[in-house]
Amino acid sequence: MTHLDTKLADLVATFAVLTDPQERMALAADWGRRMKPLPPSERIDVHRVRGCVSPVWLVGELLDGRCFFRAEAESPVVRGLLALLCEFYAGVSPREIAASTVDPLERLELLRNLS
Repeated sequence: MTHLDTKLADLVATFAVLTDPQERMALAADWGRRMKPLPPSERIDVHRVRGCVSPVWLVGELLDGRCFFRAEAESPVVRGLLALLCEFYAGVSPREIAASTVDPLERLELLRNLS
């Protein structure tokens, strides 16, 4: 079992108690409220994620061979989804991320109700 498989199992257990899709999305949005906002110096064009309806900024860094991410979104739902992804991939090596086929948002059934 990889590090990401363990993280996914933990997330699945956290979300398993919620069967209502709106409750699941509310829990994801709570994750976003706990995420520290990006400073204006990082909300710049080079960090902007293109193709999102809601403006999104993503900053990644490599520390001691491990990936860490910070993000910002204007939409509370998107911000929550980003917070989940940033936490999920935090501390994971680039090699493990590249080799992974895990889709945590799909596995948590968070994408089904997005338009």
